[in-house]
Amino acid sequence: MSAGDTHRGLQKEKDVRMSNIIAAKGVADAVRTSLGPRGMDKMIQKGDGEVIITNDGATILSQMSVYHPTAKMLVELSQSQDIEAGDGTTSVCVIAGSLLNTCQGLLDKGIHPTAISEAFMAALQQADVILQGVSRPVDLGNREDLINAVTTCLSSKVVSQNSDTISPISVDAVLSVINPETATNVDLNDIKIVKQIGGTIDDTELVNGLVFDKGAKKTAGGPTHVENAKIGLIQFCLSAPKSDMENNVVVSDYAAMDRILREERKYILGLCKKIKKAGCTVLLIQKSILRDAYNDLSLHFLAKMGIMVITDIERNDIDFISRSLNCMPVAHVDSFTADKLGSAELCNEVTMPGGTQRVVKVTGVANPGRTCTVLVRGTNKLTLDEADRSIHDALCVVRSLVKKRFLISGGGVAETELALKLSSWAKEQTGMKGYCVRAYAEALEIVPFTLAENAGLNPINIVTELRKQHAEGNTDAGINVRRNCITNMSEENVVQPLLVNTSAITLATECVCMILKIDDVVPVR
Repeated sequence: MSAGDTHRGLQKEKDVRMSNIIAAKGVADAVRTSLGPRGMDKMIQKGDGEVIITNDGATILSQMSVYHPTAKMLVELSQSQDIEAGDGTTSVCVIAGSLLNTCQGLLDKGIHPTAISEAFMAALQQADVILQGVSRPVDLGNREDLINAVTTCLSSKVVSQNSDTISPISVDAVLSVINPETATNVDLNDIKIVKQIGGTIDDTELVNGLVFDKGAKKTAGGPTHVENAKIGLIQFCLSAPKSDMENNVVVSDYAAMDRILREERKYILGLCKKIKKAGCTVLLIQKSILRDAYNDLSLHFLAKMGIMVITDIERNDIDFISRSLNCMPVAHVDSFTADKLGSAELCNEVTMPGGTQRVVKVTGVANPGRTCTVLVRGTNKLTLDEADRSIHDALCVVRSLVKKRFLISGGGVAETELALKLSSWAKEQTGMKGYCVRAYAEALEIVPFTLAENAGLNPINIVTELRKQHAEGNTDAGINVRRNCITNMSEENVVQPLLVNTSAITLATECVCMILKIDDVVPVR
């Protein structure tokens, strides 16, 4: 192989790396303005005309049409952070973008990609130790600390002004579905979020039981308020059996027609009597596609028997309802017995204040499955959807504290402290490694820099002052965007889970190292 071929091969590697770095940086820059309490929101218009207004990095990136394979890695990076910690989805992309920018400079100086990625991984391990040192343990019994962490998470959301309502609800919801002494994780499927248009976000409430977003069926005069309810959940249809799709039954004389109607009435009455015999007072009917799940005749009979009917239960909700009410879904009327029923103290249809919609609340459940429901209110669909995403992030923050019970100050504190400590650690390293670690440390300052920039402050002055305060030993000094200056973040109660920071830095570093090691893109037809 001639020297020219080798040179061409190296040039191709270089071009591929540059192309990858530029594509990934483009995605990171797109969400950079959304970082922090003063970050901007993005309006996303889908192809079908639907509009989403959000500040959440994972949501923005998941809705983007990204074609470059490396840019897709940043979208997946944001989703990984969303799954792992739930918060910090914008930060993780901003950090990854800054690290890639640093890599560009290091590669231009002729440092080998493997040397850079090894130095970055060493810096990451040291960063973990430093973050543990500046964090403080948290007790799940201390509700105030948990609420402060959730309020910090919500400060950058569209619904930040409603954090006084949402924060306590999120904390109470998570604590009600776990045992704080022994829990090491939280299954967020135990907390159902029901959205209802009308009222304001301040009307959002936590219901210790179930909420059905459609009212009870009362066309036939059925009850809408049942105490000491016995609740049955059925998956069979309360309507006459039909023939197969391609078959027809032709009835030509009135006597036969009359007989069919009489048989149909008798069949449905038989079903309703078996339901009544089991002692059921509230009946939940699963949605059906091929046949009517219920008809006017069955509603009439059930109303006469004093049974409250709630229809159109989604298939996905069956598991949650069964766990909440301790009832069993029944697929055939013959197996509908008293032991399959759940119980609740009150099943009541209420009209929501600030709207005309009706919902059914089931409260006073024994709740062996430890579940709860958050009923979210909002003036329009855009606000409701954003409130839903914000509450999900808030629940994830509490989950992060259950997984790793440490808190760390927000406002760019962790990143500034890391930059300072890693820079001094880099001086102890030899040769190329020390040089790369110092570059890694400087790249982390993008977070305080962006926070200051988005708040309309002078980023260079703020970051320089922040460095000075941390060098003097004030480890809790961070950017206060409300007062536009640097203050002690733990006194301001701006705290976040340690897991959010460690996860963001770990995932961003691993992603950057992976991008660095790619030297060719091979398209396969």
